[in-house]
Amino acid sequence: MPKYIVVTGGVLSGLGKGIVTSSIGLLLKSRGYSITAIKIDPYLNCDAGTMNPFQHGEVFVLEDGGEVDLDLGNYERFLDINLSRDNNITTGKAYRSVIERERRGDYLGKTVQIVPHVTDEIKGWIREVAVKSGVDICVVEIGGTVGDIESMPFLEAVRQLRLEEGKENVLFIHTTLVPIMKVVGEQKTKPTQHSVKELRAIGISPDIIVARSPRPLNEEVKGKISLFCNVPVHAVFSSPDVECIYEVPLVLEKQDITRCILNNLALPYSEGNLEEWVRFVEKTKNGTKPLNIAMVGKYTSLGDSYISILEAFRHAAAELDAKVKVTWIEAENLKGEEEFRTTDAILVPGGFGERGAEGKIRAIEYARDNGIPFLGICFGFQLAVVEYGRHVLGLDCNTTEVDEHTPHPIVTILPEQREIEQMGGTMRLGAEPVVVKKGTTAYGLYKKEKILERHRHRYEVNPEYIDKLEGAGLVFSGIAEDKIRMEILELPGHPYFVASQFHPEFKSHPLKPAPLFYGFIKAAVEKKYGQ
Repeated sequence: MPKYIVVTGGVLSGLGKGIVTSSIGLLLKSRGYSITAIKIDPYLNCDAGTMNPFQHGEVFVLEDGGEVDLDLGNYERFLDINLSRDNNITTGKAYRSVIERERRGDYLGKTVQIVPHVTDEIKGWIREVAVKSGVDICVVEIGGTVGDIESMPFLEAVRQLRLEEGKENVLFIHTTLVPIMKVVGEQKTKPTQHSVKELRAIGISPDIIVARSPRPLNEEVKGKISLFCNVPVHAVFSSPDVECIYEVPLVLEKQDITRCILNNLALPYSEGNLEEWVRFVEKTKNGTKPLNIAMVGKYTSLGDSYISILEAFRHAAAELDAKVKVTWIEAENLKGEEEFRTTDAILVPGGFGERGAEGKIRAIEYARDNGIPFLGICFGFQLAVVEYGRHVLGLDCNTTEVDEHTPHPIVTILPEQREIEQMGGTMRLGAEPVVVKKGTTAYGLYKKEKILERHRHRYEVNPEYIDKLEGAGLVFSGIAEDKIRMEILELPGHPYFVASQFHPEFKSHPLKPAPLFYGFIKAAVEKKYGQ
């Protein structure tokens, strides 16, 4: 039967629980253990699909089309695994399942309550994911902070899980904050003490504490946390600020956290092999070819809105001895070309709606006219078609997402989307096969004729305009198996003008960069450094 590690957080959100969870998974996997990960999000939404990125960061899309929290993207990147929608539990999902059972009469007339019915649902879900995955260890991250009203049913569920599975089968790791007061420069343990006190009041005593702080904890502070939180000093670990998130597993490894975890779970310890990971981290930090990439989007004030793209940059740059600096450009405010004077490459990401669309089109036109490496993703792909239609074909065209009455609907809604009224989970979602044409830039990067990439969209290139676009020089180098939906476009003779209807960033991993991002960064390096 699988063992469980439950990661909780205290004091405030944004401490990096997801990175700690991912790091622990990586370290255990390096010892030969099979791992899966579950993210519990206490919000009432059934999934992240209808949430504005300003509210919750990027919506990450899984192979099966699940729209989930961005932490699952970190799990996939660190562990090199594909997760499913069942690996993300939300309050909305749990309550909906319980209510559906009640409506069917499954509870046989009982009064349905948080305890035991909702907590049983949560425990059953966790166990089912772990057992179906066939893994040795299931790592469960509970979102939010201890003390939140929304988190209470989940904390109660994992408390019961420990009671039912036994101490050697369920381990609690608590991530918390140790701030440094600037006036005295002292590491303060009170937030951690209060956070653990709150957790213990719920009935959970942490076995391990991972303390976030700007710098490593000194031994005196570790001893104080140990004493006041009733955790052995050898089980108090430091997670200081680092340059790159991929350093976190190495920082924790140096403190021997893996041995501590395995001892608590009564599992054999062995030395792990992290050589490839170490080399990757060194390359991400020591790239000698700086690149300035302009990101032209509509959520640029929150970097987490594009976290998978930023990580895909890092993965590709590491392979090419490059170091990427992102210049954020708010599409809605883009007026002219002066913002691109120092730009080495331009990326136009996905997004929905009219706001910022014209600014994105101006950025695409500038990249095409000036031989600047360009990568468009999803809406960026669609707007690249609009730009080409306007400025090469001379059409008064647009996407019907922006202008329903455009004379030339060069991008239009998918046929199966026309009668849909509900918003959640109704787009073309998840992994779909794409056929790549031989002899194209895309084929040179993927090196195979059929690929599987993840989608999240409602609109597509209007089939009525494909012959005109290709007749004017645009090449659709990737198409869906139905031969109707266009998936990749490119412009021959340009240093790199490529766009995809799918989101290649969702499948980029540290040791396996996404091909379209690799080609994008490579083109920027070659153009700037002449290699």
